[in-house]
Amino acid sequence: METEVGNKRWHEPGEQVEVAVWLNGEQVVLATEPRKTLADTIRAAGYTGTHLGCEHGVCGSCTVLVDGRPVRSCLMLAVQAEGRRVETVEGLALGEQLHPIQRAFHEGGALQCGFCTPGFLMLATGVLREDPHAGADKVCERLTANVCRCTGGVPITQAVLAAQREMYGAGE
Repeated sequence: METEVGNKRWHEPGEQVEVAVWLNGEQVVLATEPRKTLADTIRAAGYTGTHLGCEHGVCGSCTVLVDGRPVRSCLMLAVQAEGRRVETVEGLALGEQLHPIQRAFHEGGALQCGFCTPGFLMLATGVLREDPHAGADKVCERLTANVCRCTGGVPITQAVLAAQREMYGAGE
């Protein structure tokens, strides 16, 4: 039950609100508590490719794109996504055809345990969309926003640059 005190609205603990978003190109309505993060809400809706690591915005495993820009979904409330475009790793592939960044990660051995991979894929997608002709130094710098404890940065950076060459004929 919603309560109004002064000019503020308060929701009872556990009460659900509806949040309409464009999720991977499809308009959906997500039911969530106002206090829930975007990460928790999209995972509850079945989009479990978005991983939760530190839940403090440090590791980057929960990175999704919101209106085309990389965002730590563990730091954003779901209600803040109302009316916005949210892209998760599930939205990268076209059916069975992997996105060039996914393919480059696979072919370049840029993943081991795979926990950080969805966040890196989404971060890289956002970086390359923002600057399709970013040089190796800029790509490497931007990728330091996420943490990988298995492969380290070199294979990941090389995979993103390989995808960049395939997608835009750009890079190094």
